[in-house]
Amino acid sequence: MGLFNKLRGELIDIIEWLDDSNDTMVYRFERFQNEIKNGAKLTVREGQIAVFINEGQIADVFEPGMYTLTTSNLPVLSTLQGWKHGFNSPFKSEIYFISTRNITAQKWGTNNPITLSDQRFGMLEIRAFGTYVIKVSDAPLFITEIVGTDGHFTTDKIATQLRSMIVTRFTDAIGEANLPVENYASNINEISEYVHGVIGPEFKKYGIEVTKFLIENVSMPEDIKKEIFELSRLNAIDLNKLAQMKAAKAMEKAAENDSGTAGAGMGMGMGFAMANQMGQAFTGNQQQQSQNQNTGSAVPPPIPPALTFHAVINGQQAGPYDMNTLKQLITQNQLTKDTLVWREGMANWLAAGELTELNSLFGSVPPPIPGQ
Repeated sequence: MGLFNKLRGELIDIIEWLDDSNDTMVYRFERFQNEIKNGAKLTVREGQIAVFINEGQIADVFEPGMYTLTTSNLPVLSTLQGWKHGFNSPFKSEIYFISTRNITAQKWGTNNPITLSDQRFGMLEIRAFGTYVIKVSDAPLFITEIVGTDGHFTTDKIATQLRSMIVTRFTDAIGEANLPVENYASNINEISEYVHGVIGPEFKKYGIEVTKFLIENVSMPEDIKKEIFELSRLNAIDLNKLAQMKAAKAMEKAAENDSGTAGAGMGMGMGFAMANQMGQAFTGNQQQQSQNQNTGSAVPPPIPPALTFHAVINGQQAGPYDMNTLKQLITQNQLTKDTLVWREGMANWLAAGELTELNSLFGSVPPPIPGQ
């Protein structure tokens, strides 16, 4: 077999690479003892670049075309090997063919969820996946940084590293974009372009160009998705409406707990009251808009929402309660200064007696009648 290879090396003077694969990025032309005849024919097809390497050092680079290898078109190799004018003997050199065409259908995705902080929904986790297209833009740099001495380099050997780079830069880009989570689906193209611009320079360091980057889907927890769908049914998404919706949900949960019929009745009553208030507010807004259209006057700002608090009663979270209801709970000794309370905007639960908004309620409630 060794003799046959030697004879092939002496007889064959055509150097070319016929690529019939879809994932080969680098192919090393094999020749017995790397001997190339002076005057050999080199064919570099479209979508290829040929790189000559002498003892581990990159020498001459050939773009698409047909060449007769002589000292005149191998200036770097001639210098490295010390050829004199008119050199006419076989020479040794490794020849690497690099594919420069687009390699499509490369997939990426987040193996683990990405944790983000959203202004409305707090800390949440998302996942994303998509595709990208790459090609070798700097063949010598790619060989130096990635390939080394690998004689048959495919996309599988670099896919894991590229995906890790993409996920890392995608995570950074999503955090810096600071988009509301409900806008991800409607801005996938914009996010794709933004991430493409971020990862491009990283790939360029290895002689690779990302010609296309696509995000196919950004998924989030089902409870967040459901809440976004509910919000989309409102006329416009704002903090007041979000607070009203969350308050209504809290009252539903309070009515379902095991605190008894009184608690259920209070939850249902407050639920009906809230629904009535929201209905009245909607009707009032409709009437006001109609009047403004007739008179041409400016629309006044909305009435600020009433101050409400959640409370821990009988070991269960209850509420939200308005100030009048809180006063009744104090009269019934269900709410004391030591009761933990919370309202929107507070970082933590606090004792009711520590809040200036509630101190006046404790002072306005008469003490128990003596002897009772």
